[in-house]
Amino acid sequence: IGVAVDTPNGLVVPVFKDVNKKSVTELSRELTTISKKARDGKLTAGEMQGGCFTISSIGGLGTTHFAPIVNAPEVAILGVSKSAMEPVWNGKEFVPRLMMPISLSFDHRVIDGADGARFITIINNMLSDIRRLVM
Repeated sequence: IGVAVDTPNGLVVPVFKDVNKKSVTELSRELTTISKKARDGKLTAGEMQGGCFTISSIGGLGTTHFAPIVNAPEVAILGVSKSAMEPVWNGKEFVPRLMMPISLSFDHRVIDGADGARFITIINNMLSDIRRLVM
């Protein structure tokens, strides 16, 4: 999985290998290390190859929505925007809820639209209760 990193020399996408074998804590540590390496311009070519999916988060720049573009030969990209408290109707009243817009772009030659929709629904459900990610 690639993670887009904004650097003084432009965007780079280091690739995290074997993510299915790592905990969220391990991935967090690795992200911190590789992001610093990216900003320092010290990534190797091998650290930027082999991705099939990228995560791009531009919420830190204040962006509330965007349409990420798939970086071939990858098959999909998840765009994460800025979170904000918004009123949400719970059936009886409006309650404040932290909302974070996300976008999924994918190559329809590889992924059916319905499968993409199911995937983004799973991501939404997991993010709505963060405890699911750490269990």
